[in-house]
Amino acid sequence: MIAQIEKQDHKTIEQYLELELNSQERHEYIDGEIVSMTGGTPNHNKIAGNFYAALNFALKRQPYEVFFTDQRLWIPQKQIYTYPDVMIIQGELQFQEGRKDTLTNPTLIAEVLSKSTEGYDRGDKFHAYRTIPTFQEYLLIDQYHHHVEQFTKTDNGKWLLSEYEGETATLSLASVTFEISLADIYDKVDFTLIEQQ
Repeated sequence: MIAQIEKQDHKTIEQYLELELNSQERHEYIDGEIVSMTGGTPNHNKIAGNFYAALNFALKRQPYEVFFTDQRLWIPQKQIYTYPDVMIIQGELQFQEGRKDTLTNPTLIAEVLSKSTEGYDRGDKFHAYRTIPTFQEYLLIDQYHHHVEQFTKTDNGKWLLSEYEGETATLSLASVTFEISLADIYDKVDFTLIEQQ
């Protein structure tokens, strides 16, 4: 999704949650700033959908839950509410205290990069995600060609980068037993559609 910060006064968490409850659109909350999540492109939607569908099918009847774009995540150390493109939770769902619509314990998060959000997804957002104790794996999926960056957390707390390039490459996840070809992630994606984001 594409994020655009609305210039307005600092909002409380309660004001944000009330807005989300009554809004037709989704918003992120970043330490008092409300960020409107405008619609994504068809390619963005296909990539996230392809990855989610393959994961959801592969992990059925296993102790994992897979979520796609509309599931809100709370990052307490950074005072951020966000909606990852794809998220895996291992074991029991953990909710923000007092809520049943906001999760707190992802194992894996995947974001499909757009021109307008790439810097944030690589920088401040990844930094915020790393404050989540259960978070073990981060995927940045390029929207414009066959390329995936995979960051995995080691036992000593370091993050290792692996890159996958070209449609014949196969992505192997570290936090769950799962493999997928980049050709399947990018199925039906039209790279000739150059869209401004």
